[in-house]
Amino acid sequence: MQVCILGAGIVGLAAAYELTQAGHQVTVVDKASHAGSGTSKGNGAQLSYSYVQPLADPAIWKQLPKLLFSSDSPLKFRLQADPQQWKWGLAFLGACNADRSAASTRALLQLAAVSRQRFEAMQTQVGGDWDYSTTGKLVLYPSDAAVQSARHQVDVQSQLGSAPQRIVGPDEAVALEPALAAYRSQFAGAVHTPSECAADCYQVCRQLEDWLRQKGVKFIMDTPIRRLRREGGKIVALQTAHGEIEAEHFMVALGVDSVALCKPLGVDLPVYPLKGYSITLDVAAAGRKAPAVSITDSARKVVFARIGQRLRVAGMVELVGHDLRIPQDKIRSLCASTEAVFPGCSDYINVQPWAGLRPATPTAVPIAKSAGASNLWINTGHGALGFTLAFGTAAQLAYDIGQTA
Repeated sequence: MQVCILGAGIVGLAAAYELTQAGHQVTVVDKASHAGSGTSKGNGAQLSYSYVQPLADPAIWKQLPKLLFSSDSPLKFRLQADPQQWKWGLAFLGACNADRSAASTRALLQLAAVSRQRFEAMQTQVGGDWDYSTTGKLVLYPSDAAVQSARHQVDVQSQLGSAPQRIVGPDEAVALEPALAAYRSQFAGAVHTPSECAADCYQVCRQLEDWLRQKGVKFIMDTPIRRLRREGGKIVALQTAHGEIEAEHFMVALGVDSVALCKPLGVDLPVYPLKGYSITLDVAAAGRKAPAVSITDSARKVVFARIGQRLRVAGMVELVGHDLRIPQDKIRSLCASTEAVFPGCSDYINVQPWAGLRPATPTAVPIAKSAGASNLWINTGHGALGFTLAFGTAAQLAYDIGQTA
């Protein structure tokens, strides 16, 4: 069948890979000049298959005043005259309960398991060089109470079939990652997941695009998308700035831009942008001052991932609409966090700043289903786990599309 995918980020490319593997003819359309240049480009680089705790968690209620009103809060909420923001925010708060969090965790773990299997199969077949590592991950917690909460999450995930994880004390965490030695007094414990991975998502996108082109996938880039034309119960064409594109099936994988495109079709997607920032630092000369293990500092809401001779530092959550500006104070904050956790790991001369809009659902579970027409498929809402879950939703949708034949 002929499938037109709207979006050339990691989510759209993973779908193109799975559909090509299933024998379908695929066309990928994007306004960018090359794949992966949007939200996929500077993401946190962690492949977090086993520690998938949703942002919507009962613990949020106690943290909410500090998170919303503290000047140095890693979560920023700027109220706007935007019904979508208010609707999403209320749904998010409604999801901050134990039952919903457990259900979301279960769904995310199941999806992540499939995604890992499919990513590794793709990696074997494509043979790309994207600084892939399997050094595991440590999630640091600042207090005994936070560690106990993390222990509960680990127990929940263990019961749901996650990969082995365990709580470790500061001394053991430093033994696992010596670069944490100077930060040892700043955290009370950590969750260690030995099986977690990291890679450069942008390089995955670029090299996967090249491989897909060789396999016959057609890429139509530098092409602004205008609307999907529906006749009866089917989408008959994609209208772009350069003309119409016809196909038998259409998949929307445009991240936060999926919302506006689908709304005229009567499809109301519960997706809102969570703005995040990152910097990429050269740590080639840092030696053991820079981490090899992926690190998440839960107090600072910052992640650190080693990608070759570089360190990707990503963090912050802002509900500020579609604003992609990069204020210098955000970059200074990420630099300061890096220096606090890993002193001396970089000279901060060549700091590569980035901002992206992570398309999030209130529950953190992505949307991967048909909607609005019999041949329209939605593939968005991956939030901060887009890199982790992309191949999972791709495999699911490729199967569903195949079932329509």
